[in-house]
Amino acid sequence: MADRRFAAADVPAPDHRLADTAANRHYVWDPDLDPAITVEPGEVVQFDCRDAYDRQLPREPTAEDVSAVDAEGHPLAGPVAVAGAEPGDTLRVDLLAFEHEGWGATAVPPGDSGSGLLPESFPEAHVRAWDLDATADGTPVARFRDDDAPAVSVPIAPFPGNLGVAPAEGPASTMPPRNVGGNVDVKHLTAGSTLYLPVEVAGALFSIGDCHAAQGDGEVCITGIEAPMSVTARFDLADRSVSQPEFETTGPFTPSGRDEPMYATTGIAPDLMDATKKAVRHMIAHLHERRGLSRADAYVLCSAAVDLKISQVVDAPNWTVTAYLPESVLD
Repeated sequence: MADRRFAAADVPAPDHRLADTAANRHYVWDPDLDPAITVEPGEVVQFDCRDAYDRQLPREPTAEDVSAVDAEGHPLAGPVAVAGAEPGDTLRVDLLAFEHEGWGATAVPPGDSGSGLLPESFPEAHVRAWDLDATADGTPVARFRDDDAPAVSVPIAPFPGNLGVAPAEGPASTMPPRNVGGNVDVKHLTAGSTLYLPVEVAGALFSIGDCHAAQGDGEVCITGIEAPMSVTARFDLADRSVSQPEFETTGPFTPSGRDEPMYATTGIAPDLMDATKKAVRHMIAHLHERRGLSRADAYVLCSAAVDLKISQVVDAPNWTVTAYLPESVLD
């Protein structure tokens, strides 16, 4: 069994814990929410976070289970007020530790929802459950739970997809990111990272949720490996000014956390989104035609373990987007 805790070098005991209760959970960003707790600068909080499906999925979900999820938005733990934080300040958030529960899920929504990068190519809903375990050498990985599924091992590097502070005006949806954070889906906000957020309301009102065990840069099918987790974070006020989220991190900067053989596909077009779609379509074709995955499983794997990079935006009239998949992911 893999160690389920991913932590920075020095993690103090939390000063506060926000348990998974209705009083500590909300589904919108709203400056008028009452804080669940108020903390002093320097204090540490442990958050018990639900997955993006609001703990409504069984551990072996079907597409019907996913479509039956009834949630108003991403379930967020919080908000936490930081004493002394005022509009114009910058909140420092040290992400200290993550602990998963051994499982996760990645779903492709039906094409008529219009969600994800390629809804027109995937009319049918699809879902894969993952076991969060380890390889023989102890490397934490996610594997498809179904014994008949393709043999893939996606390295785990937990992070919160949705975290931030309250906007000055609300209520606001948890779906898009904003100047104050939100659904940024930055996979490098792992244990040991430090996030800086612009404060727009008194107390800042920080919330967090939507944790992922792993995700490729792009999250192309609209979900990473969605997983319930606990997150430990420390709060302070920073002597700097930011207008949008900024952060310090040590990565990992590839899906496996190391430089290794990759297979890459390119998308070339005069529009960056069109180039992105082409790169992902080519990777799906590679995984389906040459590696034996179904097209739906290939799309799931692209969302969980393929990194999209902008290779060039200067050679007009066409731009290049490249999709990278570590060969080690395919056992």
